[in-house]
Amino acid sequence: MKIHEYQAKQLFREYGILVPRGIPAFSVDEAVKAAEELGGSFWVIKAQIHAGGRGKGGGVKLAKSLQEVRAHAEAILGMQLITHQTGPEGQKVRRLYIEEGADIARELYLGMLVDRENGGIAIIASSEGGMEIEEVARNTPERILKELVDPVVGLSDYQTRNLAFGLGLEGKAVNSAGDFMKKLYKLFMETDASLAEINPLVLTGSGQIIALDAKVNFDNNALFRNKGLLELRDLDEEHPSEIEAGKWDLSYIALDGQIGCMVNGAGLAMATMDIIKQFGGEPANFLDVGGGATAERVAAAFKIITADPNVKGILVNIFGGIVKCDMLAEGVVTAAKEVGLSIPLVVRLEGTNVERGREILAHSGLAITSADTMADGARKIIEAIQ
Repeated sequence: MKIHEYQAKQLFREYGILVPRGIPAFSVDEAVKAAEELGGSFWVIKAQIHAGGRGKGGGVKLAKSLQEVRAHAEAILGMQLITHQTGPEGQKVRRLYIEEGADIARELYLGMLVDRENGGIAIIASSEGGMEIEEVARNTPERILKELVDPVVGLSDYQTRNLAFGLGLEGKAVNSAGDFMKKLYKLFMETDASLAEINPLVLTGSGQIIALDAKVNFDNNALFRNKGLLELRDLDEEHPSEIEAGKWDLSYIALDGQIGCMVNGAGLAMATMDIIKQFGGEPANFLDVGGGATAERVAAAFKIITADPNVKGILVNIFGGIVKCDMLAEGVVTAAKEVGLSIPLVVRLEGTNVERGREILAHSGLAITSADTMADGARKIIEAIQ
């Protein structure tokens, strides 16, 4: 689950992490009022969407008067902001964050993420703040610093010093950076975060370390332990089909292809997407109906897939283990009839009660093409849509 920058900064404040003062705004008048309340001689007007690269897309502006605050707020609020993370369709800006200006001496980068390969928390830092960390890693990898934290031991002082000295910090800035990292790590662990990224992390003229930006993502599977975080969810920033899938406990991610996929099991779903691409097709989604799929959930999955106007055909790839093939076949037939399916449908079944499942499909009266293997299914659905 993603949250907005202003929400992340509110969390930062709760953990004692230094951030500039700021006020969210949902209208132009609220933006001007926020600037008046903050005071000072200049402000930053920031679009609030769940994507990076807002500045390059025109979603972050500096204002040196209340008139400029109003002008920038009018331009940004309601715009379709396009960044490298939104895709070509962009994302509509519905919220702003008005923030006081900061005394910036240096811009740095700091990130924390779950390192699944090593079973720990990776802390990434760089002296190249304000730049995309992927570009830094590609062009100047020597400027990327990394410390792996064992969650049993926790973040050690020597690790924060290694990072601070590696960033070229001196004097009280070293202690300020260490305190900042310790507090961010505490937040990361206690909220079951999967990512915490600050770009830029700023060293001020007085030697303080503050978060000029804030991006925090949370592990959906752990939200039951942090139910208060659900209040921060912004459904306007999520794909409608993904929201609908969540109501049925379906794992769904919308993609840009033309072949809808319905599979049981995440690994099998990824393999199905891979083999579609191998034979020259493009998957329209990732959809895992899960090991405990029911006919109702299968029907819901079908409706979600067919709601995508880009879908020209559907490949169902089911391995019946806990969930039997005949039950899933019944769900497929029911769903196809309910939605009045008019696009090609290829079904590959294997596993428990597979013969019964194939009989159900064959006698359904629908134009369903059976496939024997994953490769056979991929070939047939690609041929069908062409």
